[in-house]
Amino acid sequence: MRLVENWRAVLARAWSVRLLLLAGLLSGFEAAMPFVGDFLPIPSGALAALTTLVVAGAFVARIVAQKDIR
Repeated sequence: MRLVENWRAVLARAWSVRLLLLAGLLSGFEAAMPFVGDFLPIPSGALAALTTLVVAGAFVARIVAQKDIR
């Protein structure tokens, strides 16, 4: 495996990375729902559906050229 030359810029600016971080946060919230479900009125499965959409967006962002990264 070989990293791209500008891996730091990619890590800081790529939308795919940002969306995958968001998906990780949503996954963590979903895991915490049994503990905080009484305080937050979020329907069952809503976070899983949102996480799926975010991961799909990350996939699209990964294959689309992003000109702002140098």
